[in-house]
Amino acid sequence: MTPIFDTHAHYDDEAFDEDREEILSSLAMHGVAKVCDIGAGIESSKTALELSKKYDWMYCALGVIPGKCSEINDETWEWLVSSARDEEKCVAIGEIGLDYHWDDDPKDVQAMHFVNQMDLARSLRKPIVVHSRDAANDTINIMKEHKASEIGGVIHCYSYTRESAREFLNMGFYFGIGGVVTFKNARKLIEAVQYIPLSAIVLETDCPYLAPVPHRGERNYSGYLPLVADAIAQIKNIPFEKVIEQTWQNAHSLYKIDEL
Repeated sequence: MTPIFDTHAHYDDEAFDEDREEILSSLAMHGVAKVCDIGAGIESSKTALELSKKYDWMYCALGVIPGKCSEINDETWEWLVSSARDEEKCVAIGEIGLDYHWDDDPKDVQAMHFVNQMDLARSLRKPIVVHSRDAANDTINIMKEHKASEIGGVIHCYSYTRESAREFLNMGFYFGIGGVVTFKNARKLIEAVQYIPLSAIVLETDCPYLAPVPHRGERNYSGYLPLVADAIAQIKNIPFEKVIEQTWQNAHSLYKIDEL
């Protein structure tokens, strides 16, 4: 069977401090062959980079998420720019974007750092991993204004409507689909997944968060991704193996990684 690529994980998270090595060593047994660990701030990005260098099959994205904007100063920005140049392990800038669910950072500050990190990605010719929560219109407008279509990337943990999906599709973006697609109250996402072509979908966990049913509420990890792939297969009425094969190819295209 085609292996699985978890395009968005947080194995740097403290939730894995007690058994991280054991968990990561077990992934191959569950068909997971590659993982991208995503930075969600400066310290998180540093750990993600360290992890990616420890495991041949792991990659990382480096970036500062909304809510952590205060971590950016001259020194940390210099580290981010320098480290993101790593051509072997850093495959994207992220996660970056807008989050209006929490009010930790003012909207204008979030927007400024979103744009600055988009510009960094553009200069390095790397895709972006976009975090967008309760901010669909502003995310779309900022991405259009700053020509994100020229950068490319993925909308992480996609949670918006079919109509918004059309806007992101028109910009050439992929969609990260994870455990939420298995939730009973995920009607809006299920409708979006029906609409989004399989060629634009990648699998993600966002672990340790958002474990799929029947593990909802537990610590998530990449070994649960077959449950996500099965849900997508049922929604689209296509074979499970087709989902695995296409999302494997999509993940490599997204992150510009050779499949070998």
